[in-house]
Amino acid sequence: MFSNGPGRFLGVVNMAAARRNKRVAATQPGFLKLNASLDHNELNTRRKRVNKNKKKNWNKHSDIQDVEEFLDDVRLQERSTGGLISEKPDDSLFFMDTGEHVKNIQKGGTEKKGRRSRPLRIDLILQHDSLVPPPKDVLAHQQPNAKKLRRISQKAEQLAAKGVLPRRQKLLLRRKVAAGSKTKEQLPANNHPERPFYDLWEEPSEVTADPWFLEQTKKKLVKRPDKLNQKPSALPAVEIIAPGGSYNPEFFSHQALLLQAHEVEVKRQKEEQRVERQLAVPREDKATEETVFQEQVEGLLEEEEEEELEKEGEEPAEDKPASQSASREKKTERQRKREKAEKEKEQRKRVEQALTGRRQQLFQLRSIGVELKKREQRTSERQAKRHARQEAQKSLPRRLGRLKFQAPDLEVQLSDEVPGSLRLLRPEGSVLKDRFKSLQKRNMIEPRERAKFKRKHKLKYVEKRAFKAIT
Repeated sequence: MFSNGPGRFLGVVNMAAARRNKRVAATQPGFLKLNASLDHNELNTRRKRVNKNKKKNWNKHSDIQDVEEFLDDVRLQERSTGGLISEKPDDSLFFMDTGEHVKNIQKGGTEKKGRRSRPLRIDLILQHDSLVPPPKDVLAHQQPNAKKLRRISQKAEQLAAKGVLPRRQKLLLRRKVAAGSKTKEQLPANNHPERPFYDLWEEPSEVTADPWFLEQTKKKLVKRPDKLNQKPSALPAVEIIAPGGSYNPEFFSHQALLLQAHEVEVKRQKEEQRVERQLAVPREDKATEETVFQEQVEGLLEEEEEEELEKEGEEPAEDKPASQSASREKKTERQRKREKAEKEKEQRKRVEQALTGRRQQLFQLRSIGVELKKREQRTSERQAKRHARQEAQKSLPRRLGRLKFQAPDLEVQLSDEVPGSLRLLRPEGSVLKDRFKSLQKRNMIEPRERAKFKRKHKLKYVEKRAFKAIT
């Protein structure tokens, strides 16, 4: 125990001397502190003693800042110069700019001095300044199910060496042999100079390829339904106005347009009158003085009649119950046999009449032929009428929604409103409304009505002082 005393004492003395040297260095004016907020009192505080023999205290109480700065400097040199500057030769670090120009050779073979081939500043900014090669992407070389695919390919090679084809290739060969398809001619590339010019507006030619080939390659077009080729309406997109609607129309054409507008207005008035007649109260249902008086005294008269009957002792007549139906009598065996014989006789008579009718038809062949011709003629006439009705309906608006199409008013001017020149013409109507009605008339959109504004809160009226003072 006493042999370790002098050594231990010398260690304590050395630690005290080192601590004293640090305090002296900290008091010098050129010393840079690690933390500027620390004062002299904090520096003089005794540092906690830590046992660095234990591994858990190495990273916690070890200062590796200088090591990290050194490694950052090394990485920066590798990115900018491709290695350590200390290991680079002087020729690669320093050079002399002599101002040499790049020589351009013209067509005639003469040399022409040009400007120095310096890249633009924007190109220098966008260039990759790191000379460190990127790390190898290990995942890019990996494939899912690589072992399984390698095993399948090895097995296919073994079967091919033996001359055995896989099942999929066998099926394809059988289909090809069964269909007798020919090998498709290989077309030249798109950029080939001998490739024919493709005309975008040329009409499509008939397909002459093998139908089996088109079906297998999914190039066979789907048959377009005839309904998709039909227009929703036979009306034109822009209807031409009548000649009477011109700014300087002829007299007769203008009068014809006025007559058409007059007929539309008369039809509208008749419709309004019809609705008023339907909603009006009939004359016989209107109340008069007699009907009012009769209704007032109606209950009194009935009470008086009942009182008189009670006094006389008569009872009001009541409906007698209906007589009961007589019970059905049971049929005898004789009656049933007679009914059965009559049914059989009537059935035989019906069959005989059908046979005689067929025999008589042999003598009526001429009249039957005439009747068939008349029937065919009636059928053809009905078909023509139906076809004409369908053609007429193509130019009429259909019922696409809950509202019916309302034709817009005719834009016509009266005789005294027709201007004498185009300069005095007043614009009428709206282009937007005209296009909207045209879409409805051609069955492209359904007729609509303007959305009604519904107030969320009721209006509240308040009388102010100024209003009260006036009133």
